[in-house]
Amino acid sequence: MDERMIEAAQTGDIDLLYELIQNDPYVFQRIDDVPFFHTPLHVAAAAGHVDFMMEMINLKPSFARKLNQAGFSPMHLALQDNRTQAVLQLLKFEKGLVRVKGREGFTPLHHVVQTGADDLLIKFLKVCPEAIEDVTVRNETVFHLAVKSNMFEAFQVLVGWLMRSHHESAQRWDKELLSWADIDGNTVLHIAAIRNRPRVVKVLLEHLHRYQINAKNLEGLTALDIQLQYPWNERQADRIRDMLINAGGLSGSFSKEKTTWYLKWATRSGGGKKGMPHEMRNTFLVVTVLIITTTYEASLNPPKTPDDSPCPSLKYQVSLSQDQPLNSHTFLHKTDINTAPIPSPSAMDVSKKGTVKLWPTLQQETSSSSAQHQQQHSLKCRNGTEPNATICFDHFVPICNFG
Repeated sequence: MDERMIEAAQTGDIDLLYELIQNDPYVFQRIDDVPFFHTPLHVAAAAGHVDFMMEMINLKPSFARKLNQAGFSPMHLALQDNRTQAVLQLLKFEKGLVRVKGREGFTPLHHVVQTGADDLLIKFLKVCPEAIEDVTVRNETVFHLAVKSNMFEAFQVLVGWLMRSHHESAQRWDKELLSWADIDGNTVLHIAAIRNRPRVVKVLLEHLHRYQINAKNLEGLTALDIQLQYPWNERQADRIRDMLINAGGLSGSFSKEKTTWYLKWATRSGGGKKGMPHEMRNTFLVVTVLIITTTYEASLNPPKTPDDSPCPSLKYQVSLSQDQPLNSHTFLHKTDINTAPIPSPSAMDVSKKGTVKLWPTLQQETSSSSAQHQQQHSLKCRNGTEPNATICFDHFVPICNFG
């Protein structure tokens, strides 16, 4: 571009502009033929010369949407240099300029969200509400950008406007935009969890359904998974985790039916470990959940036991045979072993259904009374004797006391 044309735009000299046009009537046409060009309108908008800028638009309206070699339109440059009056004049000329996508798909609306220019944000939404659905090349919405830029006030403006909008597409926006996934599959809630934004999480949970709260990104992680993985500020992390769980948040690694109950229990258990480092607390939660999982499944799936099953006393440790390995459903409750008889290996029998049946060998009191003692007590198992020990693969089996 001619140096005198650049000078005219930088100084806002309209007389010089027309002098150049008289000397070369096709000067703007040659500029317009170039796909990407830093036009006199770009220069005037960045400098804030509103009169010159509007004169240029009247002469060549197509310059208002033209991108320069850096990928910016005149409105992008006016925003970058805080030329508010220039922005508003461009908006009067054409409201659709708010939706012009520049470098990386960023629109002027995206720019005001990232910079926290709330007054311009409200103005843009008022004159061009459709701009709220524009996304970047990374498929980010204005909500993603507000959270990433830590612009909570701008985020509140966007959510509030969305809830109050009477636009014909408002219902669809309300359903889609707050749970929109970016190029990595992260929703706004995922981003809030990654960036540790408890205030954003609180606002989102008021408007999201449970299936949206438990959406998974491309790595298969929910917002709750992310919070458990990223050890940010401990107090804020605990707040976000608790809010997610109370709202029905699930971990992607557990079933939908069980996780909420497990994590709520684990949260209460871990809540008292205030002096514990954050990483250690997370480890504690994982171990707790595994223990609860084992107990929960065992209580839900008990095998049927015959009513006439023998019920001898169990006051001693048990070892299993080689063909019946120990599994996660085996429980051994402590009892007083000081007075317990010690069984011989041959006195044990492992049933195929998984229940360990023990036939104790009573301590010999005397050679004359041993048989009589065992016979008397073998019949007392079902006579209301209170059980004192339990061992089972899949359920709890009451064992009676011999004496």
